[in-house]
Formats: sequence, C-alpha cells, structure tokens
Amino acid sequence: MRLDFVTIFPDYFAPLELSLLGKARERGTLEVAVHDLRKWTDDVHRTVDDSPYGGGPGMIMKPEPWGRALQEVTGGTAVAHREPAQSGRARVIVPTPAGRPFDQQLAAELAGEPWLIFCCGRYEGIDARVAERWADDEISIGDYVLAGGEVAALVMVEAVVRLLPGVLGNAESAGDDSFSAGLLEAPSYTRPPEWEGIGVPDVLRSGDHGAIAAWRREQSLLRTRMRRPDLLPPAG
Repeated sequence: MRLDFVTIFPDYFAPLELSLLGKARERGTLEVAVHDLRKWTDDVHRTVDDSPYGGGPGMIMKPEPWGRALQEVTGGTAVAHREPAQSGRARVIVPTPAGRPFDQQLAAELAGEPWLIFCCGRYEGIDARVAERWADDEISIGDYVLAGGEVAALVMVEAVVRLLPGVLGNAESAGDDSFSAGLLEAPSYTRPPEWEGIGVPDVLRSGDHGAIAAWRREQSLLRTRMRRPDLLPPAG
C-alpha cells in the first residue's frame, strides 16, 4: 500500500517510523511519502490561508496550493474525471469533523485500496472547493474538533495498516478486535494469576476451550450492553 500525506507540519508524521507502521515500511508492505503543502505556494511568505468569505473567526486554507499539490501528488486526475475502479489510482481523503464517521468497516474497506492520500487541513479547514474537486472521501474520526487533520490521518492509518496481510504477528488478532464482530471485545488477562488481590477468572485457566469461548462471548455482550448499547440490534 502507498500512503501520501499533504500537510504544513511534516514532522507530525514521525510515528510512521515506529511500531507496526515502521516495521511494515521496512518490509516494503508500506510506501510512505509526506509532502509539505508550502512547497506549492507562490509568494515569499509561503501563505496557505486567508480570511473566510462571509466573515467569521479563524482562517481558511487557500485552494490554490492544495490544487497544485494534489495535481502533482495524484498524477493529475481530479475526482470528477477518475474511474471508480481505475487500477492503482489514489483514493483522496480529507479528515474533517464534518465528514462521514470512521469505523472498523470503513477501515477494512480502505485496507483494500492500493493508494491513499490524506489532505491534512488546519485552522478552520480547507476551502470546500478542494474537496469538491479532488476528494473521494471526507471522513471524521469522532464528534469532536482537533487542531488539524494530521492526528486524524494517523488514527485512520493505524486502523487500516494493521489489517494488511502480514502486518500483525498473529493474523487472527484482527478478527478478535472490538467491532470486528459488531461487539466490544471481552476483557483480557495475562500472568500473574493474581494481582493486587484481583484474580484471573477461573474459566480462563481451566483449559476448557468451549467454556472459554462461551465466557468471552458472554462478556463481549455484557460489555457492549453496558458501554455501547447502540451497537446491539433493537429488541423486538
């Protein structure tokens, strides 16, 4: 998979050298490029923002640098002229609190793409015409506002990359994650068998795999009912 990030803060992407992401890059599973948006400005101050039409607080990122950047990074095909199934083309994503919600299902969908480009906005966001012309998706990681799109892009990339073949040490790990089966994951334990007066549930030490599976399913349902009842189908 190829990942491109366009940002005014390239240093934000240092975590891409670490942990599973770093190992995936070393193995060649992941190809990463980080681009400084200011490279595509045309004034001595390298200006990327301006005041909003219609008034209001804050600044808006100008469309011209973004248009030049995406023209170069994508190879020149705006979204209106891209074929949905065009082989090897980039899927351009704008992280924004106004986007559609990111979830495990969407992570799995993005994991099937060969090439993702993340447009990381700042200030009060990117001029809306940029997404209209260039973006395939505007995606939100939650109902809150961040200072910029870099952290949101990293969240999405962590969720996506761990689903790529060979990235996780145990291929079954992703299947046991919360949300993979529509429920929250059951609690997990390791040694020692007792810690600060709290013991590991006996069933997990029983060796009875059928009982363990039933306990995990029960705990998964209980956790989901208590913490995320919205994930459960309506009673009826």
